[in-house]
Amino acid sequence: MNKSIRPYALLVFLLAITLLLGACGQAPANGGQTSDEPTNAASPTPASNSNDEGAARDAETVTFKAGNGDVRVPKNPKRIVDTTTFYTGYFLALGAKPVGIGEGAMANPYFEGLLDGVESLGNTASPERILELDPDLIIVFTGTEGIEELEQIAPVVAIEYGKLNYKDQMLEFGKLTGKEAEAKAWVEQWDQKIGELKPQIQAAVGDKTVSILNPYSKGLYVFGHNYGRGGEIIYGEFGLKAPAGAQKEAIDSGTGWASISLEMLPEYAGDIIFTCPWSGDTSDPKIVYDNPLWNGLPAVKAGHVFQLNPKADTYNDPISLEAQLDFITESLLSVK
Repeated sequence: MNKSIRPYALLVFLLAITLLLGACGQAPANGGQTSDEPTNAASPTPASNSNDEGAARDAETVTFKAGNGDVRVPKNPKRIVDTTTFYTGYFLALGAKPVGIGEGAMANPYFEGLLDGVESLGNTASPERILELDPDLIIVFTGTEGIEELEQIAPVVAIEYGKLNYKDQMLEFGKLTGKEAEAKAWVEQWDQKIGELKPQIQAAVGDKTVSILNPYSKGLYVFGHNYGRGGEIIYGEFGLKAPAGAQKEAIDSGTGWASISLEMLPEYAGDIIFTCPWSGDTSDPKIVYDNPLWNGLPAVKAGHVFQLNPKADTYNDPISLEAQLDFITESLLSVK
């Protein structure tokens, strides 16, 4: 939103909320790409005032193809509010630190030391809370309710979770934030690191299968290649094998996950298991971990079970992936 009209728009928005309250008596990415040149990118002249030049650059906009259509966004957004939680790490990795993020992202231990000055939106981001942060760009998931309200505050970009793989999503966010060089540099260094580690991992693991399993109240979730918890690395980058059932239902299906009963566990358990309690409910994981079926698994008997962090490893953003890569690599190289 142009800074010269933002105060008026905000006043209109607040007035509308006030009138509405008086009358009443009281989810988972297609990022998109820039398709237009800046609308007011006039070349500066020797007589130009430096303050005027800075204001002009701030006012420049581009069109970004988002899940909610073509959106005019600032060329170099400075006050991003990210309501998605799961995409926060992209902006941090790009050096485009948001001014406001979800409480789940605030609690991600992999972001420690990176959130100075960032404010929490709480567990639910209200328009009133977002308005307080004076954003120039708002990030939401497609299907988020109330996008029209948020558009009165600042441009809103909706992202469809999981539509793009994380490297393509990184490049798209680079376009969105005016940091394409940083995005490309991250992808290049990541690919180089994977290229160095992959032969070592494949030699250590050999033909062993690998599972990603989370106990929850009704059984277990089996995760695949695109739903966090290290799947992007284990299956996507290292090319390791999943048990046949997990391959079919969680990977080949494209969903990234499947739900199984405890009785089906032996069919989905690999020679190596990565696991953690399910962060989406409060069920006691000991129902699975203390069960004879679990303790009888070859991976458990061999000591080839590795505990993920339920507060961090559900994420698959660049910063979380870098931390997961270290843990997964160390774990897999320890398998004998």
